[in-house]
Amino acid sequence: MNESQQPSRRTFLKRSAASAAAASMAGSLSVGRSAHAASSDELKVAIIGCGGRGTGAVDNCLKSVDNVKLIAVADAFEDRAQRCANHARGKFKDKVDLPDERIFVGFDAYQKAIDSGADVVLMATPPGFRPIHYKAAIEAGKHVFMEKPCCVDAPGYRTLLEANKMADEKNLKVVVGLQRRHSQSYIEGVKRIQDGEIGDFMFSRVYWNSGGVWVRGRQPNQTEMEYQMQNWYYFVWLCGDHIAEQHVHNMDISNWVKGAHPVEANGMGGRQVRTQKDTGQIYDHFFTEFTYADGTKMYSQCRHIRGCWNSASETFHGTKGVSGARSGRDRKNPYDQEHIDLFDAIRNDTACNEGWYGADSSFTAVLGRMACYSGQIVKWDDAVAKGPSEMPEKFAWDADPPVLPDENGMYDHAVPQPGTYKPY
Repeated sequence: MNESQQPSRRTFLKRSAASAAAASMAGSLSVGRSAHAASSDELKVAIIGCGGRGTGAVDNCLKSVDNVKLIAVADAFEDRAQRCANHARGKFKDKVDLPDERIFVGFDAYQKAIDSGADVVLMATPPGFRPIHYKAAIEAGKHVFMEKPCCVDAPGYRTLLEANKMADEKNLKVVVGLQRRHSQSYIEGVKRIQDGEIGDFMFSRVYWNSGGVWVRGRQPNQTEMEYQMQNWYYFVWLCGDHIAEQHVHNMDISNWVKGAHPVEANGMGGRQVRTQKDTGQIYDHFFTEFTYADGTKMYSQCRHIRGCWNSASETFHGTKGVSGARSGRDRKNPYDQEHIDLFDAIRNDTACNEGWYGADSSFTAVLGRMACYSGQIVKWDDAVAKGPSEMPEKFAWDADPPVLPDENGMYDHAVPQPGTYKPY
């Protein structure tokens, strides 16, 4: 990002905390308020990505916002698209207008959903596809809710910035699934820290240590592309590694408090227990030291190993004390609130483009991954300018993904090795 762009992004980051607080307060009054805002016109919704999180996003949207209608669903896999459609039809009968011809399947299904007549597009595919889908939706003039992380590599980040600028120019509203930004407890806690409750910021400690997530084994007659798409969490081009897919939440809170992203990272990580055929190429632990422009630090841990100390949290150290990022309690589910806030912004025409901090926090995770994979100090500007693409050359069921198994079905040869892996 060049210098002329940076001030506008910093201004947005500062403004977003106040906007989110106001939106959250308004949304907590009643769900009905969103439905009877400045415009009472029905808003049509499409979902791209119909797995667990996509179906969850449909639930959060349709149950929380009045006068909306789901008109299209899209997924690469037919069974997922059909399952999501049937779920919505059964649970939200009056909020669904979904004939079979608007159930779209395949790699090009996203464009068909965007072109279906929807006003708002929800995006919940594996993260590698997010920049492609987001840019297409903004080009088509759609408001967007997109799940995190928003990118898995530097070219994807650059695409996000281009689309964010276009969204601003078109006055489109964008919300990102970093739901802590829509949590009343986080809004209050972050404000207290920013107001100086613990003095000047010295460093943050952020964690996502857990036992890990699901594994989906290989099925008979699957192509390699089908297998990796089904087991997407374990491949960098689809997931970004778990430092991006999960830990982005905690790093985003540190960036929120700072009103900035780090300028460099160094760290270490590896793969100690993920040694099976169905655990792909990703690490199971990371430790990263991020440095902000003023020299302050964010210390980051994320781990997927069972039987260890677990924490998903953020702690801030200042010259006057120490504080967690949360204060008080949530009066509404943040997963619902983020949809309420999006539709309030659309109907009241208030400023709302979370794509900027969504992109920066997502690339913070990518920066950390590059540093840990390589064992080098990686600088933000170099990573943005020179970081490689992780994506395939072609999207088709018979096409080769970027990483292929060896003759034994293993991906050990594709696991990045510090000291030999080159970040760019």
